[in-house]
Amino acid sequence: MIELRTERLLLRQWRDDDLDAWADLNADPAVREFFGTVLTRDESLGSLNHFRAELDARGWGWWAVEAPDEGGLIGMAGLDPVDDQVPFEGTEAGWRLARKTWGKGYATEAARAVLEYGFTQLRLPEILAIAAAGNVRSHAVMRRLGMTHDPADDFDDPTAPPGPLRASVVYRLRNPALAP
Repeated sequence: MIELRTERLLLRQWRDDDLDAWADLNADPAVREFFGTVLTRDESLGSLNHFRAELDARGWGWWAVEAPDEGGLIGMAGLDPVDDQVPFEGTEAGWRLARKTWGKGYATEAARAVLEYGFTQLRLPEILAIAAAGNVRSHAVMRRLGMTHDPADDFDDPTAPPGPLRASVVYRLRNPALAP
């Protein structure tokens, strides 16, 4: 099983004892602000099991993010093929962290590890990140990662609930090792 380590974080396979922290994170309206709804404990368990199965099957996906200084699981970060319903193809980087950890640089740190893995191990030509247009915190992480935004790529996400959360932006980063 592939694990990614940074100075302060461990990105690893999901464990059964992650459920309490994961369910608490997904029940926080601030964390789920741009997803439309909070998740029940059963829905959080379903996502945990889905992430675990994908990691087992392909070796990469949405890893559990653990910060020992924070007492354990603080969220998730990883890579996943974009949903079939969006108007482009590619591999998406993403993250979701507990509110108590916001502002400490963990999202950027985890995402850097994910990008490094995607570019060096998977040899992806490009990695993108998608966020609701109003999710300025995630946009800031994307810019810190060196990703660029082209408004021509923006789209209405059909997987989001109707309303203002459908407007989505796309940031992209080319693999520097494959640059012409």
